[in-house]
Order: sequence, then C-alpha cells, then structure tokens
Amino acid sequence: MKFTFSKYQIFVVALLAFIQFTVVLDFMILSPLGVQVMDQLKISTTKFGLVVSAYAFSAGISGILAAGFADRFDRKKMLLFFYTGFVLGTVLCGIAPNYEFLLFARIVTGLFGGVIASISFAIIADLFPMEARGRVMGLVMTAFAASQVFGLPIGVFFSNLWGWQSPFWMIAIISGLVGVAALFKLEPIVSHLGHGTENKAIKHLIVTAGNSNYLPGFLATMLLATGGYMLMPFGSAFSVHNLGITLEDLPLVYFVTGIVSMAAGPLIGRAADKFGKYPVFMISSLIACGILFYYTAMGITPLWLVILINSALFVVITGRVISAQALNSAMPELRDRGAYMAISSSLQQLSGGIASYAAGLIVVQTPSGYIQGYPNLGYVVVVAILITVAIMYKVNEYVSSKHPVPVKGEKEAALVSET
Repeated sequence: MKFTFSKYQIFVVALLAFIQFTVVLDFMILSPLGVQVMDQLKISTTKFGLVVSAYAFSAGISGILAAGFADRFDRKKMLLFFYTGFVLGTVLCGIAPNYEFLLFARIVTGLFGGVIASISFAIIADLFPMEARGRVMGLVMTAFAASQVFGLPIGVFFSNLWGWQSPFWMIAIISGLVGVAALFKLEPIVSHLGHGTENKAIKHLIVTAGNSNYLPGFLATMLLATGGYMLMPFGSAFSVHNLGITLEDLPLVYFVTGIVSMAAGPLIGRAADKFGKYPVFMISSLIACGILFYYTAMGITPLWLVILINSALFVVITGRVISAQALNSAMPELRDRGAYMAISSSLQQLSGGIASYAAGLIVVQTPSGYIQGYPNLGYVVVVAILITVAIMYKVNEYVSSKHPVPVKGEKEAALVSET
C-alpha cells in the first residue's frame, strides 16, 4: 500500500525544512562573510577559523549533554527550547562589536543549534513510517540546497548594504516566525514516552552510547561528516585559484549547484524508498569517489565544466546523506531515539571539526593563492567514503532485521503500526 501524507504531516515536513534552512544558513553564512569580518574586526585567518570551528565544537558538546534527557520530554518542547536558544545566539551574532563577543555568540549558537537537527530527525522517525522516510528526508534535506541558492546570495547582498551583522538579523527574524508557527501549530510529540526510558539522564546516555548494536551507526555518522568538512573550507579558494573561476562567476557555480541539488533531493528520496536506502547510498558513494578523483586533480577548467562536475558531486553527496539519514533513523529503539540522534549529531559535529583541522594540515596555500595538496585531500575523502560504505552495510543489515520487508498481505498493517 502506497503511503499518503496527511495535511498535518505535510505541515510538519515543511516546518522542519524551514527550521533546517535557518540552522544551515546560520552555519554557512560566516564563510562568505569572512573577508568583511576579518577586515572590520581586525582579526587573523587563524582567529576567524576559530570562530567558525567554535560552532561545531560547542554543537558537539551540547549534543552529548542533551542526549541523556532527549527522550524524557515532549519533542515539541525540546525543539522550541533549543530553537529559542538558537535565535538568541543568532541575535548575539548580529550585535557583536568585537572578536571576543562574536566568538562567545557562535559558541551560544552552536550549543543550541547543534541539537536541532537531531531533534528534527527524531520527530521524523516518530511520525513517519520507514517506507516514507526517504521522501521525508529528501524534502527536509533540500534546506541545505535552498540555503545555498537563496540564503547565501541574499545574506551577502544585505552585508554589502548594511554590514556583516545584518544577515544574522535576517536569519533571526525568519527563525522567529518559524518558531511561532511551531509553537501554535505543531502538536505534542510524546509517543516515545513510557517506553522504558531510563529515569536518570546520565544513565540513559551511557546505556544508549554503550549499546553495541548502535556502534556501526555512530561510526558511519562520524565518517559521513568527513568529506564535507574537509572539502568545504577550501572549496572557494580551490575554484578561484586552481580552476580559474572568477569571483564574479563563483556565485553562479553555487547557485546552479544549489538548484540542481534542490531538484534532486526529493527524487533521490523517492528512489531510496522504492529501491532501498543502502543501494542508493552505495551507488551514490561509488559515483562520488570517481568524481572526487577527477575533481580534486583538475587544473584551469571552463566554467560550464566546473558547474557540471560540481553539480554532479553535490547530487551524489545529497544521495549519500538522504539515504544514510533514513537508514540511521531506524537504528535506535523508540525509547532511545532522541538520545541516539543527539549522540549522532554530536559525533558528526566533533568529527567535522577535527576533519576541518586535518584538512588544513593536508593542503597548503601558496602566496599566489594556489591550493597545493588538494588531490591528497581527495584521496583521504575517498578512503573515508569506502570505509563508510562497508559500515553502512552493517547498519543496513541491522535495520533490515528490525524492519523486514512485509509480505503482500502485511504491508498495510506494517504502515499503520510502524513508529
């Protein structure tokens, strides 16, 4: 039986997508603002790098702290609490007068914003059956592409008019409106309560983190973050100084890539539901390896070819993320779901911070701006991808044992009973 979304479920998907849009945009916006921030605050590239990584590390720490009590409360209340803190941190970024205050503001934003994705994924797993999660993840994950297509250009435009703080005010205003919609329209999400969750937060955290069945999921989550966090910090510099793309053409590369990713997301989600999450993940990963071998070794390249390869790379990366998140959401038991997602999010942020630092050790920027060692970065990412494919096979085996494919007469009952 084909799963049909109710009007309320459509609202939930749209709400979570808007929430992800604001959180992702807040995380990404600092990179294109780097020139203005460093110039106006008179800080070095090292200090600016610390501002960027402060978000990831504080998000990782908050994920661990939140994991213990993530399954003890209504997920709506958890979402509103952390989203409110995220908005507050974003406002602080908008009023930051100096480096120290901005660093503090990014830490606050990360402490709250870093947990929101895990709460969102737990809500998806609570409200949607396994058969529909690929589509839901595909729609929600389009927020990443949307932030790239719409958020970054608009944010940079505002910063040119009213200063680097103005994009944070834009994000805070949008987030406030989204938060009001969640407050009044989102229903309480309490299906996970009363399913044997440990009373003590620390004990629940330890039990969830120590569950050997969850280890492959945690390892896969850590490695999934490696590629993006290694390639993203140097992507713009590589495009300009190695590939020969002008600064004026760079927004076009990101715009087209984002549009293609937005269009591909829902289609990949449907494919994951129809053909299986792991096959989509494996195929996307293998294609990504081939593209990375070629892309990271490229020299001066025509604009159209850069756009084509960049778009293809982001499509398969999107395919990996959507299928992996859909599979990973089925790993934990209902009583552990919030804690599992919070730990996963924390590991992703922490491993991402480490990956960014490691990437800086692998590549070297010459005085002319040329990025040396980028092919070596590609090799490391490819190895991480192949290891993740093997680990995700174990994840798929475990999920398949928990969610066997129903026979024809059982499909309708499975859709009704799945949580």
